[in-house]
Amino acid sequence: MALFKEFKEFAMRGNVIDLAVGVVIGGAFGSIVKSLVDDVIMPPIGLVLGNVDFSNLFVVLKEGSKQAGPYVSVAAAKAAGAITLNIGLFINALVSFAIVAFAIFMLVKVINRLKREEAPAPAEVTTKECQYCLSTIPLKACRCPQCTSQLEAAANS
Repeated sequence: MALFKEFKEFAMRGNVIDLAVGVVIGGAFGSIVKSLVDDVIMPPIGLVLGNVDFSNLFVVLKEGSKQAGPYVSVAAAKAAGAITLNIGLFINALVSFAIVAFAIFMLVKVINRLKREEAPAPAEVTTKECQYCLSTIPLKACRCPQCTSQLEAAANS
């Protein structure tokens, strides 16, 4: 029972719930970025580079046992049992990573700016230092309770 209670306290902390929400949103964001890269960014880049389809840019390392090459796509090569080096899929993953990393950087930058703006105002000064014994005393004190020295009038204001 104690273990269950401890787990419940752990799971109900704000940080754990925030982390869980972040993971779910991150997964959804990752699929959006993947679609952005695969369907929006890479086709024009492939068109500029001479109608290259990056998702099917691969090198055959070993011919398939079911069917000999050449293969039209990565899927066809895998279906034939070929071993391939999928360069295009790696390029897509790199572009996706760069976009996600930049988006996270911008999000953290905005959050840090908001935290700086929310910083509390400095607390009002309520104490001063005795000029003789250097102990901390109330601001309105005219005699130090530690060394009993009479404090200057200029220090009281």
